[in-house]
Amino acid sequence: MIREARKEDLKAILELYLYLHEESIPEQSEHLTATWEQIINDPHHPLILNEVDGNIVSSCVCVIIPNLSRNVRPYAFVENVVTHASHRKKGYAGACLDYAKKIAIRNNCYKMMLLTGSKRPETLRFYEKAGYNSTDKTAFIQWL
Repeated sequence: MIREARKEDLKAILELYLYLHEESIPEQSEHLTATWEQIINDPHHPLILNEVDGNIVSSCVCVIIPNLSRNVRPYAFVENVVTHASHRKKGYAGACLDYAKKIAIRNNCYKMMLLTGSKRPETLRFYEKAGYNSTDKTAFIQWL
């Protein structure tokens, strides 16, 4: 079942993020709580979940970013695409990306973007199959 995150999903999401690039779950803190409240209460920052048998198995974030160009149409940025290792290659992340696309269309976005740090051919094919390409733009990152 695809749905947007609810307040009580934080622990399960942080556990899922261990399959993304995190090495540990952040300690409970005021900063974590405030950040989670900000995310969960922002209608332009949906955290999309795929739940199977009551367990969150896949997720992505789709941030809608206001924009003054392209006839003042926003764009969507997809981040933190992750699937639990034991649930991969079953279409769960693809379903999350499809849901993100519906959100972007509903918000009149003119494009969707995502970045991946993966160089694995199967990961890149997954994003291409989902409708993304790596030829239209060049991404640069500056780590802070």
